[in-house]
Amino acid sequence: MPGISTKSIHADQSLNRVPDVVPPINVTTTFRYPDDPDDIIPATEYQNDSYDPSTSTPIYSRIGHPNSARIEQVMSELLGGETVIYNSGLSAFFAAIMYFNPKTVAIGDGYHGCHGILELLKRNYNLKIVGLDQLDQLAKGDLIHIETPENPFSRVHNIAYYVSKAKEIGAFTLVDATFAPPPLSNPFDFNVDMVMHSVTKYFGGHSDLLAGVLVTKDPAVKIQLARDRVVLGTNIANLESYLLLRSLRTYELRIEKQSDSATKLVKYLSSNRAKYPKITSIYHSSLQKDDFVDAQMTGGHAPVFSIELDTPENAKSLPSKLKYFQHATSLGGVESLIEWRAVTDKNAKKTLLRVSVGVENVEDLIADFDQALKS
Repeated sequence: MPGISTKSIHADQSLNRVPDVVPPINVTTTFRYPDDPDDIIPATEYQNDSYDPSTSTPIYSRIGHPNSARIEQVMSELLGGETVIYNSGLSAFFAAIMYFNPKTVAIGDGYHGCHGILELLKRNYNLKIVGLDQLDQLAKGDLIHIETPENPFSRVHNIAYYVSKAKEIGAFTLVDATFAPPPLSNPFDFNVDMVMHSVTKYFGGHSDLLAGVLVTKDPAVKIQLARDRVVLGTNIANLESYLLLRSLRTYELRIEKQSDSATKLVKYLSSNRAKYPKITSIYHSSLQKDDFVDAQMTGGHAPVFSIELDTPENAKSLPSKLKYFQHATSLGGVESLIEWRAVTDKNAKKTLLRVSVGVENVEDLIADFDQALKS
């Protein structure tokens, strides 16, 4: 069985259309029909129950295009299921909600954008939103959304527990595994219904594209998602597709280094708390003691962690004292980032900082934190 790096480089070779080693950017939005009228088929003849717009002959880029098809072929290999690519992580989440059509959604803290979508649906369609500790309010057909590890604290949730409760209720489970993509974790090991990733983060890896993905084990569900995407208008664009294909080729090298470096940096800070009295808390999956953490995080820990400092003023000023951590939002890129979370999350404590570890030498990152905290 080929490994992750082999798949990420070669899984789409069957879709080569030109001799170029690097697939070209297809800037067109529309594609010519065949020159021979006998080869032109009306929609009534091919758009049957098995019609998959994401793999059919390209007609219009909102429906599908050569590089979006290549991405889905590579990511299906990497993620172990049928994939549908979207133009952002939130587009993927919205598509999942549209597919499951729940009356009630149970959700943890997690990404505020997902909460924002649910609030829109609550406002317009009376969707009910409850916490992960309120599963007794769910009914058949409802949804449990589990972000694990959870933003921004990298806290791991017990997937097996929520899947078990969902099965009892007749509800569905959707796992956002953005913080722990393969080989760090594989939610399908626990029989979840669907997995999502903000591809913008680790699969993209260079802070220069937006994308999202949904993964299912059911080919029929994949076809329905692809059909829904046509009318939602959320297919990934051409340039982003090219950039993502470029990123996927080095994906395993990046994610393994980022996970290893983040864990080493967290271990250093945790082991040297006495040297840094301004740090009041450190949050990371490697510090979590629950038994299920090791069962889920089989390939390493999230490359993101959070710290709290003693005062909002110190938290706000720390990013300016770091040399190798840029003060910016988002995560998953090759460059290390740090964010005073109060800038983008109105619910965040003003003492909280989120750290995304890049691919720099970890010794340099440790030394950078050391000088910044001492200053």
